[in-house]
Formats: sequence, structure tokens, C-alpha cells
Amino acid sequence: MEAITTEGTFFDGISARPRPVTLRLTFRLEIVGEDITRDWSLLDLRAADAAPPLMRINHAQGPESVEFADAPFAEALTARCPDLNRAEGGGGVTRLVLWSIAAGVSVLLTAIYGVPAASGLLAPLVPQAFEAQIGRSVDGQIVTLLDDPPLCNEAAARAVLDRLAARLTEGMALPVAPQVSVRRHKVANALALPGGRVILLSDIIAKARNGDELAGILAHEFGHVAARDPMRSVITAGGTSFLLSLVLGDLTGSTVLVTVGQAAISAGYSRDAERAADAYAVASVKRAGGDGAALAAILERITDADHEKPDAISFLRSHPFTAERAARIRSLAGEKPTGPGILSEAEWTSLQGICPKQAKPEKAKPEKSRPDEGKTRIEKL
Repeated sequence: MEAITTEGTFFDGISARPRPVTLRLTFRLEIVGEDITRDWSLLDLRAADAAPPLMRINHAQGPESVEFADAPFAEALTARCPDLNRAEGGGGVTRLVLWSIAAGVSVLLTAIYGVPAASGLLAPLVPQAFEAQIGRSVDGQIVTLLDDPPLCNEAAARAVLDRLAARLTEGMALPVAPQVSVRRHKVANALALPGGRVILLSDIIAKARNGDELAGILAHEFGHVAARDPMRSVITAGGTSFLLSLVLGDLTGSTVLVTVGQAAISAGYSRDAERAADAYAVASVKRAGGDGAALAAILERITDADHEKPDAISFLRSHPFTAERAARIRSLAGEKPTGPGILSEAEWTSLQGICPKQAKPEKAKPEKSRPDEGKTRIEKL
């Protein structure tokens, strides 16, 4: 039987990558290309829909296919393969559905189990310089997601906050010195980011009743920094988002960035990570001379406030079982210390003013009309 050859494109049915191949037609269809060798029986070939002169040939026993645009080759193939245009009795559709389900399940299992496990191994290996760059990027993303809340840096209060952070971290194991910033916002939240960055939203300061409560919140975030939980969370969120991007075809990076920022806001750490951060906070506050149980008090109070505002982005949104956590915190804290607390009354009062109250804009007063002016005028804003 005379052999006929032409050039075509091979698809493996798994990725969308086209591969150039040479097609050789005898009593079988041979396909040869770089790292590709196929020898297909003509009984297994099925023609798929394609606009002439392009011809697409599928293999009946798998997802692979070839395309070519050679009319004489197509005529010869049609003559030698009587079943080429035979319609399948639903088996092709069934296989496609099964392949799709298998791919979806594999991606889901990888996202649920594989990515978090990998993040736990990778986070400690990330160089500090690289993590600092990621922290800056995530910080900017979060500020954007929160509608660009302004920084609060009243000088005297800032000095108190810096001293508080130094007391809480003294003698504690941290991979990097934390960088604490405060932003004016009407929700109670505290966020730990890669690179030792910690953001306090001003409402968490407003809801705290004393310096020990705020110290507990701050030390809790330092606990996440010590365990590199933010880096682990970013790797998990980014890896999961990347898998979804592969499936959905969005490889621009926008989905990954938004998901990473949202993951940092929600602070969805595991229960084990939360317990470890709570224990770190209690030890840190007690070491600094404060009441470690104060963290439990503010956690319980913020939870009650969130029940009234189910749509708020709160410090406890991804921290379930608050009653269990509070009981454990009080157990770790033990007896309340007899001292004045981690901050003096004057220091606490100063720290509460880190976001000075914004002055209300004065209403513009209409100017009196002069005789030479018309009755209609535009008020100055």
C-alpha cells in the first residue's frame, strides 16, 4: 500500500500545547514528532468537526488527536478508513465527562491537602529578603482592599506603641523585628503579614479597655509572625489560586494577587496555629508584666459585637470556638498579676489618641450679594 505523508499538529488531550508532527498513512496512521511516536489503527480514527481545509482526527480510545490541512491526504484517509465519520454511541462524551471529573477531583485534593502540606515545608525556607518583598506587596494589596485607610502616626502615641511592641518581643523568638502600623478603619481587626508586618485597624484600639487587652491582640499577631504563619497562608492561598487559574485559564496573576490579599485579611489560620499564637500572646504579655487573660476578654467582647454586624470584617471572622479559646487562654494565664498593667494610665490614654479625631468640614456660608452682582451666584466650596 502506497505511503502518503503530510505535516500536522498533535494534541495530547491533557494540555492545550500543540506539537508539530509528521503523519504517514499506510494501512495504519503513524505519527512522529519530538518525543512523540504513535501508531494508530485506522479502525480507531474518528473525524471531528473542523472548518475545511483543516481536518481534525480523534483517537476513539483516548483523548489524543491530530490536525492537518492537506486535502489529498484527507481524501486518502477517508478512503482507507470507512468508520472515520461514524458517530460514537455516547462513549466519547462519557469518557470526556470522566476525564473532567478526574481532573477536577485531582485539583481539589491537591488544593485541600497538597498545597497546605507543601506550604508548611516551604515557608521556613523562604529567604527573609524575599519574604519582606512579598510583605510589601501584600500590604499594598490589603490597603487597596480596605479602601485606602489613612495611616495613624500621632507622635506621642506612636512612641508608646513602639515601646509596647519592644516589651512584648523582648526575649521572644522572632525571625524578624515586627513592623507595626495603625490605619484608621471602622472595624476591629489585626493582621499579620509576611516579613513581620502587622497592621492594627484603629477600631481594635477603640474596643480595647486597657493596655493589656491591646497587648494581647498585638502579641497574638507576633505569635503568627514567630511561626511564619502569614508566609504559610500566602503560599497556600497563592498555590490554590494558581491551580484554579490553570483550570479556568486565568494566568494573568490577578486572581492570585486578589486571593492572597483576601486570605491575609481573613487570617484563616488553622486551629492549631491559633492555639499556638494564643499561647505565645499569653507568655509574651505575662513576661512584659501584663495580664495574659486580657486577650480572652477582648476576644469575647469582639465576638458579641460581630453578631450584631454579620457583614463586618472582624478580628474573629476566621477564628471559631471563641469560648474554647478564651477558657484555654485564662488557664494559661493563671492568676491576675497585682501590678498596674503593661501600660500606665497616661500611656494608655496617649496610645488611644494615635488616630486623632478628624475635624468635621465646615459648611460653606453664602456670601452676601453686592449691588453690582446678580441675584444668582455659585457658592464657594
